[in-house]
Amino acid sequence: MYKPDHEAGKLKRPTKQTLTRTDSYDRNLFYGDSKLHKVMVQQSADAFTKVADSALRLEDSVSDEAKVHVGIIGCGRIGQCHAANLANKVPDAELVCVSDFFEESARLLAKQYNVPMACTDYKDLINNADVHAIIVCSPTDTHADIIKEAAAAGKHIFCEKPIDKSLSVIDEALAAVEEAGVKLMIGFQKRYDADFGRAYDARAKGFLGTPVKLHLTSRDPAPPPVGYLKNSGGVFLDQTIHDFDMARYLVGSDVVEIYATGLAVNPEIEALGDYDNTICHLKFANGCIGTIDNSRATPYGYDQKAEFFGTSGAITVNNNFPNTATYADRTGCHTDLPVYFFMQRFASAFLMEMIAFIDCIVQDTPVPCTGNDGRIPVVYAMAATKSIKENRPVRISEIDPSLG
Repeated sequence: MYKPDHEAGKLKRPTKQTLTRTDSYDRNLFYGDSKLHKVMVQQSADAFTKVADSALRLEDSVSDEAKVHVGIIGCGRIGQCHAANLANKVPDAELVCVSDFFEESARLLAKQYNVPMACTDYKDLINNADVHAIIVCSPTDTHADIIKEAAAAGKHIFCEKPIDKSLSVIDEALAAVEEAGVKLMIGFQKRYDADFGRAYDARAKGFLGTPVKLHLTSRDPAPPPVGYLKNSGGVFLDQTIHDFDMARYLVGSDVVEIYATGLAVNPEIEALGDYDNTICHLKFANGCIGTIDNSRATPYGYDQKAEFFGTSGAITVNNNFPNTATYADRTGCHTDLPVYFFMQRFASAFLMEMIAFIDCIVQDTPVPCTGNDGRIPVVYAMAATKSIKENRPVRISEIDPSLG
């Protein structure tokens, strides 16, 4: 079971040797007195309601086990996904607080998963002593400030991509994390997908030999609303950023040059000065070359594929389908369309990345996707944006000399 070390500002896993007979609260909390734990957590919830200005009064509802206490900031689609996993499927985690600017969103999510605390001001969640770690699912322009404030409060942090649109702002957030000595993990869920994980293993374990060529295809079924796109930072920072991370992850080498081309089929996206169909040509430090093919709209659904070619072999990742059935008639053989979107395609990956985050806290091990891993794809997105505007290859060192 898990106990925070508040004095050190870090969170550690206790052992039976660290719990004395006089420490009856901790002993019962961690070793089985669920009735006492329920009382103590409800007392914490009651106290939170009294001291937090934005706290929402909820019906009494607490779980029976002492685990890593997690709070979620942002109760939209991805926040709901993480809440479902934390509440039901992550063994060492307990979802104890949710926060959203919209009261009804926070209240509904808390009610759905019997979360004992909820608020409309994320600062109240961060300052809640009963929260050990936070999940940041709020709009991008809030990420860096939340990271800095959470780090100062001694909370471990999981943050959805991107950290920010500005490298200087990202660097400030990463410095705050480093100074506080807390963990920061960035949410690139494809790393935890079984299929892409197998492609990673093929390179890492030598099956492919020397990496030669990588082709990534990532095409969405439909574009986000125009209101979202206006503040997204553009297709490379919003969509391709996942593929930049995956390319670097699979090849095991940094990108040194990007040449991006694209066009906009959708007139509303064109009016924003953005693109809905792009191709990025990549050169890696280890000599490998690659392409990333992105589309904002695809008539047949969510298209997620990869082909990785090396001197000793190749591996292919294909789309996932709702079933494996194939039916045939005189016109040909037919299957259902691929699963519709990322929430369905990567459902297990979202779960596995959250398990990985909680395990790093419990075991006090490094996170598998660091703040720097979140920063580098932002640099790549900036290079791609510069390339497509100037119609030329752009060296990554032009954006960040430290990556040259």
